[in-house]
Amino acid sequence: MSTADRRTLIADTAIATVAAAGLRGLTHRAVDTAAGLPVGSTSYYFRTRTSLIQACYGRLAELDLADVDQDAPTATGAFSTATGRSEAAAALASVLHRWLTTGRARQLARFELSLEAARNPDLRTGLHQAGLGARARAAGILAALGADRPEESAELMVAWTEGLLYDHLAGALSATRPTPTLPALTATVHRMLDAALAQEP
Repeated sequence: MSTADRRTLIADTAIATVAAAGLRGLTHRAVDTAAGLPVGSTSYYFRTRTSLIQACYGRLAELDLADVDQDAPTATGAFSTATGRSEAAAALASVLHRWLTTGRARQLARFELSLEAARNPDLRTGLHQAGLGARARAAGILAALGADRPEESAELMVAWTEGLLYDHLAGALSATRPTPTLPALTATVHRMLDAALAQEP
């Protein structure tokens, strides 16, 4: 196994460990055990807990952006002029549905790991860098749909998306409500796009 592959394995295992046991369960030894690696492997690649969490931020961003790029192409003209907004809404809803179902654990880990940066200034730069990618992808999609100021609109889209995910995964009513269906999410995302793309007076 190459060094890059081993680092990726450790980051993936650390994310899964947080999803299953919370941040209290994130130790170098726990990651070694879960990954099937010799004791000391995780600390060899990531000396401190902070560096291990930084690796998680980078890997989470990589995985999330891969999901977005798979379902929601961002190149200009990727969405047809006539039905572009509907196509984009369906594509983004597909990503959200995945994150609320098969990708649920990863998103819960992401929220928990993100909160740690609010308490540890050493983590804020890594989290900030990870967040730039999501905003760049959102801006690319909105620019393809004709947004006048795609970067500003992207801030709204990311905030709305984060709020929707948190509400359904960990919000006060999350345990008593069913996961939204894909059609319901598509309708919600369409409304979000309409608001983000609304022309200012």
